[in-house]
Amino acid sequence: MKNKEPIWTKAFISLFATNFSIFIIFYGLVAALPLYATDILSRSDKDAGLLMTIFLISAIIVRPFSGKILDLAGKRKVLWTTLLLYLICTALYYFVQPFEALLALRLVQGIFFSIATTASGSLAADNVPPARRGAGLGYFVMSTNLAVVIGPFVTLTIIQFFTYDIMFLVLTALLILGALTALMIPADKKPSTPLAKTKLTWNDLFEKKALPVALNASIVAFSYASVLSYLSIYSQQKGVLHLTSSFFAVFALVMLVTRPFTGRIFDEKGAKYIIIPGLLSFFIGLVLLALMNSPFLFLLSGAFIGLGYGAVVPSLQTLAIQSTKYERSGYATATFFTLFDTGLAIGSFVLGIVATQFGYQNLYLLSSAIVIVALALFIALQKKKDRLA
Repeated sequence: MKNKEPIWTKAFISLFATNFSIFIIFYGLVAALPLYATDILSRSDKDAGLLMTIFLISAIIVRPFSGKILDLAGKRKVLWTTLLLYLICTALYYFVQPFEALLALRLVQGIFFSIATTASGSLAADNVPPARRGAGLGYFVMSTNLAVVIGPFVTLTIIQFFTYDIMFLVLTALLILGALTALMIPADKKPSTPLAKTKLTWNDLFEKKALPVALNASIVAFSYASVLSYLSIYSQQKGVLHLTSSFFAVFALVMLVTRPFTGRIFDEKGAKYIIIPGLLSFFIGLVLLALMNSPFLFLLSGAFIGLGYGAVVPSLQTLAIQSTKYERSGYATATFFTLFDTGLAIGSFVLGIVATQFGYQNLYLLSSAIVIVALALFIALQKKKDRLA
């Protein structure tokens, strides 16, 4: 039977490991670089947020072209090439210290991150059985979710006991291991497009059918930027920096425990049965984080945020890919991440201003309110979809 087709094939496992290695660097640096900027380079909190924003700006600019690049050069070849360049950028952190040079490095690395993640996500969509796409892509996105936890855990633990230089070397070594797994990824199922067909159109930049879902994801990403960019600084101010790695551990544990159920419910009952409860959980987690005054509430907020984020983002990505044809999976993936990264970038910048002017408690309260906006938009899109059905 179709629904019994295996998900965890050799190709899928290789893609899972490769994607995990890409994102462990991304999230590890996101957690540690704000502290690096404020403690070592003596920069402001706003400058610390700029390290995230500049990275995502380059990713956003390049992302719409990624689908066309994958079609022209081939997904596996593009993944291998951008992984190598991403690795070189990661190694350069050891040598770069002036803040302006660090910004330039973040700008360049964002380009390769953008293309590599589009390639890995599109290849995963191609290698998951269509009848099990909700569960399969949910498992694949779990590689990102694990990196959300392990990346910050590794970097924050290292800087507590060793130095930032050691941290940069460890991240480089981890990416080398991950890049090696990419060598086992099989050839593309869909051949690349002949180079003669290089004229760009709107359809080569965006998949319009995926735009509504991607817009919804960008709003979720705006709120998540508060956790991604500022949790380490907030926890330091609250005196619980030593528990930040535990926060992410709880975050991951909740996602791992619930992922098999959420993927199955998505495939059998529909997206709304996952996304609506997930957004409500995300909202509760951010409110708890804003009101946090004890280690217990800090870790409890991590559980609610992990449950919500882990349910919502894979489901929205799956909806974006399902909205279009199989051969357009690369474009749908690029569209989803373009808007998702835009939400992260704008969120990192805007929320940095909010934190500076109004404090971190108001930052997290605002983020929780934005989640309600995402919930209202999703319900509106579902009602429109039901009317057209």
